[in-house]
Amino acid sequence: MIGAQALVASLTGAGVDVCFMNPGTSEMHFVSALDAVPEMRGVLALFEGVATGAADGYARIAGRPAAVLLHLGPGLANGLANLHNARRARSPVLVIVGAHATGHARYDAPLQSDIEALARTVSGWVHTSGTPRDLAPDAMRAVAAARTGQIATLVLPADVSWSDGAAIVPPRPQAPRPILTSASMVDRSRPLSTSTMLLLGGTALSERGLRAASRISVATGARLLADTFPARMERGAGVPGVDRLAYLAEQAEDQLAGVEQLILAGARAPVSFFAYPGRASDLVPPGCTVIVLAEPDQDVEAALELLADQVAPGTKPALTEAAPPLPAAPGPLDAISLANTVAASLPEHAIVADEANTSGFALPMALAAAPRHTLLTLTGGSIGQGMPVATGAAVAAPDRPVLSLEADGSALYTLQALWTQARERLNVTTVLINNAAYAVLRMELARTAAGQTGAGQPGAGQAGERAERMLDLSDPTPDFTRLSTGLGVPASRVTTVAELDRALRQAYAEPGPHLIEAIVPPLFPPPSAGAW
Repeated sequence: MIGAQALVASLTGAGVDVCFMNPGTSEMHFVSALDAVPEMRGVLALFEGVATGAADGYARIAGRPAAVLLHLGPGLANGLANLHNARRARSPVLVIVGAHATGHARYDAPLQSDIEALARTVSGWVHTSGTPRDLAPDAMRAVAAARTGQIATLVLPADVSWSDGAAIVPPRPQAPRPILTSASMVDRSRPLSTSTMLLLGGTALSERGLRAASRISVATGARLLADTFPARMERGAGVPGVDRLAYLAEQAEDQLAGVEQLILAGARAPVSFFAYPGRASDLVPPGCTVIVLAEPDQDVEAALELLADQVAPGTKPALTEAAPPLPAAPGPLDAISLANTVAASLPEHAIVADEANTSGFALPMALAAAPRHTLLTLTGGSIGQGMPVATGAAVAAPDRPVLSLEADGSALYTLQALWTQARERLNVTTVLINNAAYAVLRMELARTAAGQTGAGQPGAGQAGERAERMLDLSDPTPDFTRLSTGLGVPASRVTTVAELDRALRQAYAEPGPHLIEAIVPPLFPPPSAGAW
């Protein structure tokens, strides 16, 4: 058979049966193979960043790779930002990038580029397939690499795809994740205590990992923290509650104050998200000993359970009890009432994709004792992830409601995800928080002391008139209700708590996607005109 058919059939045989795509001319034989191999579900995205982000969300929920099909180097470049986020999440993603036919490459046609060089910026495994006979075996190597928690990129020349001589091959056996032995886990001469912190990341934030970590904490007094931006975290009633490391370095330093022994379970040692004048980048307290319990690619859950059996035999975890939802205060929405309303209406076993950014500061506390849910966050900091990740999560778990909490500035990067949600009839409810600003940048301008100084000029950390225009999304303010409707997703605009509560409950009750544009004042408002 031709290479494309063998490739698609081999992928489905290996359990990779969803492909998010934005194809072009060089990928037409792959697209055509979807009819020959109906087991593969193709999901069209209008922008490559939606396809790559959706593959990330799918992988986080399904626990197995999705494929992404992209068109040549420029298509890959358009998808890199969300592949960056997927790499930071350690999501298993298989990227297939079409390339010019091998005989055509030497002519330097307009779309010719160095695809492998681009791919290596986010990929742990990169290979260009050379012949139809090698294509399916190469794909199985790529799937095996992706399953270790990395981006694997297979470059597919058009003639390798359309030529005969290929055959279906079976998947490679999956190697178990390595686990540390109990003897190598901790320094036995230094018992765990209240001056010990367990920093949890990766699979440590599964229910199994959280229960083991909670047992350790209950028995020893050791404190628990989760990564700032976890790829996937179980939260809510019935699972142990763990706070996340703060985004702001000064707040993270307060959380880590007094820690003498920091144990990393699937997490990296904490560092500041950005550098700031006069502040340290390394957040580990001076004199603190750092111990690696398990690396992210190891069996973190089993390592936590072994440690719990050592130091907390017979101890039960402390589980979060369901709390009655806070009564929503009537009146206009703000960041706090929005968070409380979201928590009060959240369905059981929802998936929450959180890219609310500054407007979402109250969400972690509000959702702590909400119904059990799975949280997906902005792992790599590259905005425009939330709506695509929610899309992929809904494809992976069609029986679970998905709530996408999206900031207006981030939404404008990948708003096209709504069209895919409409076409695939996905149960995604998007709360689009419109504050008409890049509010996070107003905060960062102040924290970096980037404002001008001098006679008659704003002080340090205060934007001048020209700078403020670069942080503002008004004049004109995007109309997300109309934009959503134009992309096929029914939408409404809400300004009060009662309107948001009613819109959320209606959206959850009806099948298919919905968008709710919530008008919320910015947490960091612009300076008054008189300040300039």
